[in-house]
Amino acid sequence: MSTSTRGSAENDRSDAAPEPVDFSKPEFTRGAYSPREASRADGDAENGRVAHCVFCAIAVGDSPAHEVFRDDDFVAFLDAHPVFHGHVLMVPTTHVQTYDELSEKLATPWLRLSQRLVRAVEGAMDADGSLLIVNNVVSQSVPHLHLHVIPRSRGDGLRFWLGPRHKYTSDAEANAIAARIRTALAAAPAG
Repeated sequence: MSTSTRGSAENDRSDAAPEPVDFSKPEFTRGAYSPREASRADGDAENGRVAHCVFCAIAVGDSPAHEVFRDDDFVAFLDAHPVFHGHVLMVPTTHVQTYDELSEKLATPWLRLSQRLVRAVEGAMDADGSLLIVNNVVSQSVPHLHLHVIPRSRGDGLRFWLGPRHKYTSDAEANAIAARIRTALAAAPAG
């Protein structure tokens, strides 16, 4: 796939290709700020973009990416730092910071596209399977919702470890935690 050269409306009026955004600047450094603390004041309410967001820049074409999919709601592109070749990131074209902030309108198309990407990545890369990851705040390197679709093969050497397991000390403790989550779920707004 080729690199996207889609530019802003101003750039589209000329023959000049958009200047790539310099993501080596401190404001673009991975993990430079927390998604929950990122200011929404630097956003553009008209187009749903946030200044200094790597993925917003890709979504509007201000920064090149090796795109595999684009529509009005989502863009998917090769990860610049792939775990394995074929590692794809899928992002909403409007700025959504975390998974729980994805609108009800986008939730179903997000799931459908992610399923298509899984099939496409696994097929194109002749993979045995895939690893899907969404980091929500903790370990989220870019404060813009993104799904990693990583092709996997048996014996590829990746040891995805979820850390030490913390068993419940008793059924009573597990029941109490399940009750807390049920209560929080009942109070959580849908969509």
